[in-house]
Amino acid sequence: MDADGDGGDDSQKELERKAGDLARLALFAESRRVPLKRDEISKKVLGSSSRQFSLVFARAQEILRKAFGVEMVELQSRAALALDADEPEPTQVANGDGKKGKKSAGVGKRAAGGGAKMYILRSLLDPDLIALANAPDRELRRLESTRPNIANEDLADLYDIEDEDESAAWSTGSILAWDRSDEVANVGLLHLILSFILVEGRVVRDNDLRQILKRLRLGSGAQMPLSARATAPLTIDQLLSSLVRQGYLDRQRVGEPGKGKGKRGRGGASQANGNATGEEQWEWRWGPRAFAEVGERAIGRFVAEFMVDMEVKATAGESDEDQEEGAGRGEEWRKRVERVYNGVERAAAGAALQDVK
Repeated sequence: MDADGDGGDDSQKELERKAGDLARLALFAESRRVPLKRDEISKKVLGSSSRQFSLVFARAQEILRKAFGVEMVELQSRAALALDADEPEPTQVANGDGKKGKKSAGVGKRAAGGGAKMYILRSLLDPDLIALANAPDRELRRLESTRPNIANEDLADLYDIEDEDESAAWSTGSILAWDRSDEVANVGLLHLILSFILVEGRVVRDNDLRQILKRLRLGSGAQMPLSARATAPLTIDQLLSSLVRQGYLDRQRVGEPGKGKGKRGRGGASQANGNATGEEQWEWRWGPRAFAEVGERAIGRFVAEFMVDMEVKATAGESDEDQEEGAGRGEEWRKRVERVYNGVERAAAGAALQDVK
């Protein structure tokens, strides 16, 4: 009896060890912003116990969810994403409160071999909570804008705050100082590119994307701000290549097998153009990580709110401070956002915008 008990304890300890190893490996991969491959899990965590993948994975998920508020999500293959673009979105699973939520894991065609056997970490924090933490607060900004006291001298030295003017510039007025993020410029540009691709019918030719970036003074040789992840500033071309490696963007030759058809985008015209000129043509689409981490609905909402806010600011002459306080965001503002959102949906090749996958 004791021997059996000890054996059971040893098995449980081994499971816990492997689950902890997988959780650490997933966090390490996420810190490098690269997907974690199934083969890497087998090699570095499971070893000869590959049949334990499901048990180890499930326990690692529990650790990540409880301790870090994140979970591992499998990225979809290029073929699965193309199939999704051509078929109606499956019925969503209702939550306990009766509202439709995210599709449950293992349901629908994605469970039938659509995964790429690569995983990323995705936050489980409630979007409403994040929005509140990012929202500027007048009183918090006032408190942050005062000169740091003796207890905060280390903080002042860290941000090189020497006087009240510099302290005011450093202040964010929000709980989450998102504008102090290490890669806020890169993330901001990524979301703009995803927006361009979406409103162009989920696919944009390379030349068209370059022209859009040039209008933003972001030509091929332009450099992005230096981040802690880089030893030197990245050019736009280097950043685009990095976003492809991370899975946010997908760059394909026109006519390459496996790319989307029909609703996926306006590939027919560009393909014909490429064949006529005899030159190699490239197109940009969303990568699997963008679908898993951002989602078309969020980008569509971002575009709609941005356009309405800019229109309101131009016509009403509202100050930046008024905009940040949400002035004018009443029922009429919401109706206008919804109209623009519907327009974005129609521009995306007429298919309904999809949530994160």
